[in-house]
Amino acid sequence: MAVRHSAPRITSNEGVRDTLSAALGAMLVDAHEEHGEILLRVKREQLPDALRLLRDSHEYQQLMEIAGVDYPQRPERFEVCYCLLSLTKNHRIVVKVNTDEATPVPTVTHLWPVAGWLEREVFDMFGVLFAGNPDLRRILTDYGFEGHPFRKDFPLTGHVELRYSEDEKRVVYEPVELAQDLRQFDFMSPWEGADYVLPGDEKAEPTEAQTRGAPKADEPKTTESAKQTGAGAKADAKAAKPVAAGEGASKDGGKDAPAPEPTENQPGQPAREGRTTDTAAGTEVNEDDPRADEDAQDGDKS
Repeated sequence: MAVRHSAPRITSNEGVRDTLSAALGAMLVDAHEEHGEILLRVKREQLPDALRLLRDSHEYQQLMEIAGVDYPQRPERFEVCYCLLSLTKNHRIVVKVNTDEATPVPTVTHLWPVAGWLEREVFDMFGVLFAGNPDLRRILTDYGFEGHPFRKDFPLTGHVELRYSEDEKRVVYEPVELAQDLRQFDFMSPWEGADYVLPGDEKAEPTEAQTRGAPKADEPKTTESAKQTGAGAKADAKAAKPVAAGEGASKDGGKDAPAPEPTENQPGQPAREGRTTDTAAGTEVNEDDPRADEDAQDGDKS
């Protein structure tokens, strides 16, 4: 049995921005479409009224998420984004409000109870205050945590670190101690260096490649002619030329080919100095040597 659903599989954004903008009226600051979504920015003081209108009159029943964004260069550095979903239309929109570190945003826990935990997350990570939240306290970090980790000016190493002390039998907080300073690797790839001079390199002597001009990696080396590669008609003709009789073997002698004669016995080659060519003469005992008898006796014993 086929089941029919009221929500379409795909919903277009056509006409949604104009319809919602007209419905919000003076509560709306601006509306536009970005990345396939309708973004509505409303006045902070009228946020609950705007969300109630979207929920009750335009069927955006579910609050899916509350997210924070930090723009430190803005006077109101924080954006609080409310992601709404319409189950009957299968459509999503994002409602935004701006605020700063001290100005609270009205709570919407009376519209969606789940907003209580979502607002606590934004408060914990960004430090945004929500007026009217019945339990606005940290939810992701520890109770004694210092600062808000998702702020752009929050140090990457944090302020303090915690550990369990066996001596005190409790969790203690201590200043962060790093065995090595935090380093930022902003290289484009593992094979490229930084665009700036690394600390200490300014004292080094320039290399030969730097003085004569190192080759540019972004300019590929090409061979415009066969002459640059060593190939061509002359090289082919030289390779096809047979070897002369006195320059080496012109053909393979086969499996039973005799071993070549020593260089010293070849005609026209002078004998090498300091080398014995006769094995028997080389091992003959010199009788005039006083150690000859000892060597002979040692040989007999062995």
